[in-house]
Amino acid sequence: MKPNFELHWTINQHHAGQMIKEFLKEKEISRIALTDIKFKGGKILVNNIEVNVRYVLKADEIVTVIFPPENPSEGVSGEKIKLEILFEDPFILVVNKPAGMSTIPSREHPRGSLANALVGYYEEIGIRATSHIVTRLDRDTSGIVLIAKHRHVHHLLSKQQQNGYVKRTYEAFAEGILKHDMGSIEEHIGRKTDSIIEREVRNDGQYACTHYNVLKRYTEFSHVELQLETGRTHQIRVHMSFIGHPLLGDDLYGGNHFLISRQALHCKKIHFLHPLSGMEMNFSAPLPLDMDEIIKAAL
Repeated sequence: MKPNFELHWTINQHHAGQMIKEFLKEKEISRIALTDIKFKGGKILVNNIEVNVRYVLKADEIVTVIFPPENPSEGVSGEKIKLEILFEDPFILVVNKPAGMSTIPSREHPRGSLANALVGYYEEIGIRATSHIVTRLDRDTSGIVLIAKHRHVHHLLSKQQQNGYVKRTYEAFAEGILKHDMGSIEEHIGRKTDSIIEREVRNDGQYACTHYNVLKRYTEFSHVELQLETGRTHQIRVHMSFIGHPLLGDDLYGGNHFLISRQALHCKKIHFLHPLSGMEMNFSAPLPLDMDEIIKAAL
């Protein structure tokens, strides 16, 4: 088993004279995380000597924060499911999720989820961590998913999401021929009154904005690229249905199955800043086979 997750910093003149708790607040380590470090098996070290959060820092000292061990999610068993990993380092994973795989287990699909696969993968490589999934996709949506390997990293990436720094680009096949080459759909989305799953456009819902760009028009459908300003549940599916162009295969929102048996939606690109280095990260995943074959057949 690999050692606990830890972070290191060398103190410069700017931070000399600060108490450690002030320094760690700047590094976005939360109060909850500090409490866990204190009471659940973590440590704060300066030059490899344990200190408390009131220690006053000096230039050139090395601060190490050792986080307490994480336990895998209760009720999520590890499974040996092959992951298509696009990128991995000690802090994050970027994977290409196939259609038909749930992001997390549900009552209808308690096994075979991405979370189950992650727990199994972590067991295999010797990481004590739970499945911190940052960007979720619906079960039948394919494409890129961003995952944090530790609770603190998840916290940093979630803040990026809230501030709009995590950008995802989708491709979809929408029924019919869209009139305009590009446009934006700004309609509030909320849960449908008589359903626990289905969403709808409604005035008392949450603000949602989807931008679309038509890549190509075919006889029976339009190939579109989409970007989200917000991340509401089923947002693309609801918005495209609302403007009269439900996604192919999306029978929940009015699409039909004559060309594909699941919603024709794929997350093809993601852009974000690395949570520790701040470096720009960009990844892409090509259209899956079922969607690619539809295009080839339509040519």
